[in-house]
Amino acid sequence: MSRQPQIALLPDRRLHLQDGPIDLIIGAEGAEADIRAAYQAAAERFTGLLDELCSELSELRKAADQDRCVVNGVVARRMHAAVAPFAAEMFITPMAAVAGAVAEEILGAMRGAATLARAYVNNGGDIALHLEDAATFTVGLMDRPDAAGVMRRITLHAADAVRGVATSGRHGRSFSLGIADAVTVLAASAAQADAAATVIANAVDLPGHSAVVRRPACELQPDNDLGHRLVTCDVGALSETDMATALAAGEHCAQALLSDGRIEGAVLQLHGAIRAVGARLIEIVRPSRLRPAAA
Repeated sequence: MSRQPQIALLPDRRLHLQDGPIDLIIGAEGAEADIRAAYQAAAERFTGLLDELCSELSELRKAADQDRCVVNGVVARRMHAAVAPFAAEMFITPMAAVAGAVAEEILGAMRGAATLARAYVNNGGDIALHLEDAATFTVGLMDRPDAAGVMRRITLHAADAVRGVATSGRHGRSFSLGIADAVTVLAASAAQADAAATVIANAVDLPGHSAVVRRPACELQPDNDLGHRLVTCDVGALSETDMATALAAGEHCAQALLSDGRIEGAVLQLHGAIRAVGARLIEIVRPSRLRPAAA
């Protein structure tokens, strides 16, 4: 490795780690010595992690095989495990879970080095969580990943099954096949949340609609994992019926994942309209322009 990642302790005592496209904000609570040990472990594990992923990038950009994993790295294998359950039904690559899987890996290094009451690793909005005893973590449900405003908030507790949060949509860092402004997913792990958010956001769609502008992914970014598949570039004016149709498709997908135990809940947003799946999230987003699904 010819470079070193950027490592900085922020004024509010959070840790910032950055290397290429990976940009982490990390927080920890516990004894002072434990926080120092956790941050040191995070920095050590982060160093070289991007190179590990790049060494298998060609395989990570290929469609996942439901039954066979051909990558070797710990994070790469976690990425594959998160997307494999979807592979028989759709085209999906391990890259759909990269942000969540990286966040999990760094959090695991911290927990292995120290005893912490609470810790989180935020990788561009995809978050891995550790909560003990009375610890809580408040999540902002964004109307779109690139916007500053928070639509709603939900507080997660140590007793909850949620240890991962991820948001996907057409305004995010990666391409989307759907038209959702944002889909936020709560799941048992960050990698699982990341993969599911991608899948649900892709399902919020209006195939063939004249207001939706799409282009082949390779024309926008030659070295991406979607190749010639059409990705959403812009979404024009939509009627209430259009929005209801698109959100209903995503809602159906999210409800199926909830029923299968793959997620703990999801919030889907499109042009100001909101749908929620999961009892707690339904209560958080009310009132909305569209009636949410039953849990």
